[in-house]
Amino acid sequence: MSEDRLVAHLRAWLGRWPGTGVGLTVVGSPARDEPGWDGGLHRVVGVATPAQGVLSVPPAVVSTLRVWLDAGGSPARTPEVAGLAGDWFDGVFRWTDSPAALPDAGEWVAADHPSVPPWLRRFGGEVLVAVDHGTGEHLAGVGIKRHDPHGRELAVVTAEAARGRGLARRLVAQAARRVLDEGRVPTYVHDRRNTASARVAAAAGFPDRGWSFLAVDPGEPE
Repeated sequence: MSEDRLVAHLRAWLGRWPGTGVGLTVVGSPARDEPGWDGGLHRVVGVATPAQGVLSVPPAVVSTLRVWLDAGGSPARTPEVAGLAGDWFDGVFRWTDSPAALPDAGEWVAADHPSVPPWLRRFGGEVLVAVDHGTGEHLAGVGIKRHDPHGRELAVVTAEAARGRGLARRLVAQAARRVLDEGRVPTYVHDRRNTASARVAAAAGFPDRGWSFLAVDPGEPE
């Protein structure tokens, strides 16, 4: 995969890529005031490499945040400084152009199919599910966050009873191959403390390049 796909994704999603210099470049994007992949507002999103990054925010708070960060203020105080509801999130951002050559573990089905668990339905489109064909029990699944025409973020959950079988890594690799075949870049985000998710990502072919995903997490909708 050419890195052009990744650049196209980040420019479309954030409003600019790369930043203008060392550190975080604050960019105002109308997309931050519009519904995202799940129909909710994602007021602050950002991606940073070890050298630079872009923080995409509503246009109305650009000046406030630029002054704060230029003065050496901590990005972690973005919700307070910008007056936005939610908690600061600083996680790991991964992407791949070479998913692991693991065997497929699931089947693609419509997200609104009656057999699909509630957590997967909200992704819409098609989701990737692994099912016990003997019992019909749902074992694991991957949903896709469709941020823009160029990027697809993968999210995976495994039922507790089915953990330890390698299903998650196989499903993530399988989904990533499909995303690449469609001409898009597959990405994966996880909390820094989530070592299980980190292992899944690495095993599926998503290396940790030292990149970060930054956001103000509004929490679950009421």
